[in-house]
Amino acid sequence: MKGKQHTHHGHGHPHGHAGVDSGHPHGASRLKRLRHRLAHLVTPHSHEAIAKVDAAMETSREGMRTLWISLAVLGVTTLVQGVIVALSGSVALLGDTLHNAADALTAIPLGIAFLLGRRAANHRYTYGYGRAEDLAGVLIVATIAASAVLAACAAVDRLLNPRDITHLWAVAGAALAGFIGNEWVARYRIRTGRRIGSAALVADGLHARTDGFTSLAVLLGAGGTALGWRAADPVVGLLITLAILMVLKDAAREVCRRLMDSVDPGLVAAAHTALRGVDGVLGTGTVRMRWIGHALRAEADIVVDARLTVVQAHRIAVAAEHALMHAIPRLTAVTVHTDHTPVEGDPHALLGHHTAHPAHAARPAVSGH
Repeated sequence: MKGKQHTHHGHGHPHGHAGVDSGHPHGASRLKRLRHRLAHLVTPHSHEAIAKVDAAMETSREGMRTLWISLAVLGVTTLVQGVIVALSGSVALLGDTLHNAADALTAIPLGIAFLLGRRAANHRYTYGYGRAEDLAGVLIVATIAASAVLAACAAVDRLLNPRDITHLWAVAGAALAGFIGNEWVARYRIRTGRRIGSAALVADGLHARTDGFTSLAVLLGAGGTALGWRAADPVVGLLITLAILMVLKDAAREVCRRLMDSVDPGLVAAAHTALRGVDGVLGTGTVRMRWIGHALRAEADIVVDARLTVVQAHRIAVAAEHALMHAIPRLTAVTVHTDHTPVEGDPHALLGHHTAHPAHAARPAVSGH
């Protein structure tokens, strides 16, 4: 028996499980329903489609605003550093400048992804265009890799063909400017990314923070050169390349996890807890979640009493969806499948020859009481 799929806007409330008539009314369940209805009266929220669309549009707008402002800040920082690279010939500063330029340019694929994410689902893209953020993540990883290769080539060339560095004071100033610009952008992107639920934006913010520390490393190169160590600048350039590679590893891991539909196991555990707290749910089976852009979708199996009518079972399924919406932040859609307590015969016998398919695998029940 399938519960009708309902798409709600996730509220992020930690509680709020709805009680329903499971065929066994009692005082405690009536009290729970009364508390829940009172909470709805005093808590501003909506399940209407227009509210969901407006919220999705607002998160995309906020993400876009963050991207363009951070692009402007990093663009100015990169321009200042580029001028000083041309004057001084510092390859350490060149590596840092290339990395900052790459970080600034990552705003472009992310911005395109946010724009695509606003488009409504259709018959071809039935889940919408949120996956564009994952594709943007792949481009970001490729951009970071390219900046690492360019920085390494410049540093190796300078080791093989040494040249004097001039304007050391300007190099030091540019490195400090790079740190300040990147740290500001990092805080802004991380704060916005966590608020709107965009893992790509958070990862890009962490990337910018690492760039800030590589900018400080350029100061070491300038200091070593000022003390007479001619190889200090290219050596620091190679160290910056290693730092870029570390960022590349972390970014690639996050992107691969998202592409493989990885979610925090704590969210699955919270979903089981929320479902078992719904009146009429006797147990839970499989719970699956996946990110579509910066929104979560879920599928859940619940066990109900076999003696319930279709209407009563559906009512419990709707309550289960509602409970998950309140328990899991950024959850926007849930499909609930209702299994029933054992009766004569196997209700899934018709699907027996499909059991190898994950969608029809056995649904183990987990007691909720």
